[in-house]
Amino acid sequence: MSPSSPLHLAVALDGTGWHPASWREPVARPRDLFTAAHWADLVAEAERGLLDFVTFEDGLGLQSSHHLAPDDRTDQVRGRLDAVLLAARIAPLTRHIGLVPTAVVTHTEPFHLSKAIATLDYVSTGRAGVRVQISARPNEADHFGRRTIPRIESYDSPVVTDLFDEAADYVEVVRRLWDSWEDDAEIRDAATGRFIDRDKLHYIDFEGRHFSVKGPSITPRPPQGQPLVTALAHQTVPYRLVARQADVGYVTPRDAEHARQIVAEIRAEQETAGRAEREGAGRAGQPVHVFGDLVVFLDDDPAAATARRERLDEAAREPYESDARIFAGTPAQLADLLQEFQSAGLTGFRLRPAVLGHDLPAITRGLVPELQRRDAFRQAYEADTLRGLLGLARPANRYAA
Repeated sequence: MSPSSPLHLAVALDGTGWHPASWREPVARPRDLFTAAHWADLVAEAERGLLDFVTFEDGLGLQSSHHLAPDDRTDQVRGRLDAVLLAARIAPLTRHIGLVPTAVVTHTEPFHLSKAIATLDYVSTGRAGVRVQISARPNEADHFGRRTIPRIESYDSPVVTDLFDEAADYVEVVRRLWDSWEDDAEIRDAATGRFIDRDKLHYIDFEGRHFSVKGPSITPRPPQGQPLVTALAHQTVPYRLVARQADVGYVTPRDAEHARQIVAEIRAEQETAGRAEREGAGRAGQPVHVFGDLVVFLDDDPAAATARRERLDEAAREPYESDARIFAGTPAQLADLLQEFQSAGLTGFRLRPAVLGHDLPAITRGLVPELQRRDAFRQAYEADTLRGLLGLARPANRYAA
């Protein structure tokens, strides 16, 4: 992709924003946080900005300032609505933008998620996706009581590697279940009394180390055939999941050279998947978008953006740190950075607004027009499905004759 090619933009929605003190800002509306209207307003703003999709964060435990354990803080947002149900509630209120809820795949069942996301694809008329996420926290395992996960000190653990291997199997089961109904399996002929062609429903007969699933799904094949599968990745093991099972991977480069290295590693993993496919596995040849994740503080004056970040840090009583690069500046400066990263091989970006009420409108009303002036972003929605917006073809059904 050349630097002048239009790029893709998504926004990650989480609470009142990604800064822990965002809920204390006057624009934050914390009392509305658990209402449908709060989320509908955010998604409507994103759609006005012609963004490709929004993601909704989720989890199996309360948010925590510690990556691998709960905390006891009471001065930060805690609690969430279910992301899949929230996306289904918002879907009828939107027309073009993609809806990508997060789903934790460590303690849930692929059969349930497959029909939930297929249902979301029907409700949204082809604009559904999912962000798959693992859980390595022992306290979240305790919610289910099916297994224990030992406490780990970092994500460089064999436990995490195994969880990502399980996630890869999980996504494979979900994808097969989406294909378990052929596109024309439903006849719906009242005259003959035939609603369905049973020969066009297929057992998936998946047998793996983590799952044994017979199928078929109870939900017909989704409008997109395969809704979008996405995942966040920070190192080699999750890069492998992105390369082999995802349509979009979110990565966290420090700079353009780091972005180039990450893209090269993911592409190499795709090549490895290609060799595996010749032995009966993998998704070689499927396009995989690599999006860069950035936390953004946007203001018309770069000093104002920096001052706002410092003020929020003071309110939080500690400097804000993130797995992703933190940007504080103007929309034009952010556009420069995105195009620099794009030249390193990224095809899009998932922006994390520090304060949703402030930084989301700054993206849609400041960054987007700046990119449009540079012919770097769409002027109108050009497709009716999320796959279409991302230039991804509707896949053939693997079980169809």
